[in-house]
Amino acid sequence: MRVDVYTPFLLSLLLAGVCPLIGGRVAPALAARVLACASAVSAMATTWSLLLLAATLLDEAPLAVADAHEDGRWPPEPVPEVVAFAACALLLVVAYRLFRAARTEYLTRRAMRLLCAGQPPDTELIVAVSSAPMAFAIPGSTGSPGRILVTSTMLAALSAEERRVLLAHERAHLTHRHARLCTAVTLAAAANPLLAPVRHMVAFLLERWADERAAEVVGDRASTARALARAALTAGCREPSNGLGFTDRAVTRRIAALQADPPPQLWALATTVLALGALTALGALDATGDLLRLLEPVLA
Repeated sequence: MRVDVYTPFLLSLLLAGVCPLIGGRVAPALAARVLACASAVSAMATTWSLLLLAATLLDEAPLAVADAHEDGRWPPEPVPEVVAFAACALLLVVAYRLFRAARTEYLTRRAMRLLCAGQPPDTELIVAVSSAPMAFAIPGSTGSPGRILVTSTMLAALSAEERRVLLAHERAHLTHRHARLCTAVTLAAAANPLLAPVRHMVAFLLERWADERAAEVVGDRASTARALARAALTAGCREPSNGLGFTDRAVTRRIAALQADPPPQLWALATTVLALGALTALGALDATGDLLRLLEPVLA
């Protein structure tokens, strides 16, 4: 208990440290999946560890202490009391961060879907008349397809081939349900801020994944890179949006990646990341067993 309960936090730091290596060497589709999965498991493990630390306050409950003293038993001290109270405070912070992140995700999705209001249900592409050059995928609700929203300014700036690239990129976001992975890592980082680098890496990898898929569809990596460059120059410098946009997330790095050969799968590295996520869960599980054994005299 004294060590295992803290291992999920240490392993989360390690996961955040190795994610640039995974993101740079493993195929983006595989890297995004394994990093999202590992971060979700790590976030649940660290939250459970905080619950375990807070649960050690059970041995300080007046009734439990009185019963233990009457039976000649002394309540165990698995962790210092100040650590348990700090865990309680952190749990409140985690709950607030999760609520805020979930609310932001919900409001963003609702605002994006409102942009599609009044469109025929089978319409995939929506062209909005706007001077702002933008393009992004709008994930559909349960049972309904997603949409692709492109402004007239963005379409006017691209050639016919470059439009094919743009649409293939956004269609990849919808087909592979990238919004779900994005939400998963967002909530994981909200529960465990140590995983913030993983969230940023997965967001970048989702764009790389869509870039690679677009290159496969058009059959030309160079034209895909040119389309991305032209769209980025048209859009100018702006902060990444909450959606899945064509010109979001480190455009220069994405163009450079398209000018090189596609990265390999490297299942060995991917499996290592998954094992790292599993270790956080095992550490929390072992700490749970230790806590139950320590509190058994009190709970008996």
